Amino acid sequence: MASKGTAALEAMIEEATVDAYGDDEQLTGLFTMIEEHLAVPFTTTVLGVEVTVRKVDLTADTIVAVCVRGRHRQRVDLLDLPLPTPAPVGAVWVDAYRHWAGR
Repeated sequence: MASKGTAALEAMIEEATVDAYGDDEQLTGLFTMIEEHLAVPFTTTVLGVEVTVRKVDLTADTIVAVCVRGRHRQRVDLLDLPLPTPAPVGAVWVDAYRHWAGR
């Protein structure tokens, strides 16, 4: 979480969750901001293997990155996904999500 300070991340979280009443609605608000602002596709390394993140998706309780390598496809929790350096445009919303989740 190197790109923004705590106050800035909390302001982003407030923007994403302003009308949300519970964790599920807050998660949906954060997902919406990530989906709108995170530039995909981008490449990163997962367990020593280069993959392409094609999109983000919302599950019942988390946000996942859909990672592709050749014919193989794997969903990786966005909380656990290593971001490349330099980070893709909009990655600050991933930072905000991680801050919201306590990571």
